[in-house]
Amino acid sequence: MTFSIAADPTAAVIAAEGEHVAHNYHPLPVVVSRGEGSWVTDVEGKRYLDLLSAYSALNFGHGHPAIVAAAQEQLTRLTLTSRAYHNDRLGPFAAALAELCGKDLVLPMNTGAEAVETGIKVARAWGYRTKGIAPDTATIVVAHGNFHGRTTTIVGFSDDPDAYGDFGPFTPGFVPVPFGDAAALEAAITPETAAVLIEPIQGEAGVILPPEGYLRAVREICTRHNVLFIADEIQSGLGRVGETFACDREGVVPDVYLLGKALGGGILPLSAVVADSHVLGVIRPGEHGSTFGGNPLAAAVGLRVVEMLQTGEFQRRAAALGEHLEAKLTELVGHGVTGIRVAGLWAGVDIDPAAGTGREIAERLISRGVLVKDTHGQTIRIAPPLVIRSTELDWAVEQLKVVLAG
Repeated sequence: MTFSIAADPTAAVIAAEGEHVAHNYHPLPVVVSRGEGSWVTDVEGKRYLDLLSAYSALNFGHGHPAIVAAAQEQLTRLTLTSRAYHNDRLGPFAAALAELCGKDLVLPMNTGAEAVETGIKVARAWGYRTKGIAPDTATIVVAHGNFHGRTTTIVGFSDDPDAYGDFGPFTPGFVPVPFGDAAALEAAITPETAAVLIEPIQGEAGVILPPEGYLRAVREICTRHNVLFIADEIQSGLGRVGETFACDREGVVPDVYLLGKALGGGILPLSAVVADSHVLGVIRPGEHGSTFGGNPLAAAVGLRVVEMLQTGEFQRRAAALGEHLEAKLTELVGHGVTGIRVAGLWAGVDIDPAAGTGREIAERLISRGVLVKDTHGQTIRIAPPLVIRSTELDWAVEQLKVVLAG
């Protein structure tokens, strides 16, 4: 099929996509064709400041030169072997990522949901083979408001009807408790509990921060009850919150890190489960895998990402710019905004219904050259690339102020 984009390029591309792409998303009406740093350009040549970063997959911005160079160099050498053979990139990547996490082993996968599914399998195997839980009885404690992915197992313990409606029956073995309530979490633990799986900060829910001390309590409870603490740091990790991991905000080290999104540098999908050998060592050859998991192209990109994080530059930028952003957003509270939550360069902004829905505000911001994304009706999320400048943040908040004023 061909189509003309001369008259209205944006409308033509959206129409063609709507005709042939399944409607599993409701994108904002902008068609991006190029990106550099914190900015993207649409098919009509208009530039936008990207304050979404592909849900934190672009922590280092669009086309970061160091990451692109690593990908380009590897593209000329080797892209895929499958894990049927060794490749010369996987080992260095795994060693660097394990060191960054302070762990022994890395199990590489592709998408965030794959990392979560892998973490679930690892937890159950550990429960049976190490803790001694009776076969097929292991449970995992999870949190209300969670978002861990879209696979059938994962949506089965979501409390979002859009995620689970009409997709059952679901896998048993998950026990939901209120997020941020350590007492409820401990009350849900039984001798059959293998793990607690939580996001240290709930991203899709609207950048929901737990009470101070919650993560430390989770760590202590899991240790005392011999239960694995699995931290889904797929959105919150790798510099986003001003620390390497969101768990670092409370000085907490989980038993298992689930990583993804920014790990692929905005170039390609790359995820990982990272833990010590007494946990990940329970998985035996043939029990879990992926044709593309650990491919040399992804490993080369991931190694470069880890090297960039090892300097601490991006964590420091996120912390400093996050304080700047929070001060600017605070000025909007009571002026079209009912509340804000900020962790590093990550913010949830609750929109006053009198000013519009989150979707309406996001659409109005498009005309002002700013891209954000709504969630759960009245909230917009702000998660710019960590390479953004303070002056660009100021300009973006000013555009938000304008659209809130109508």
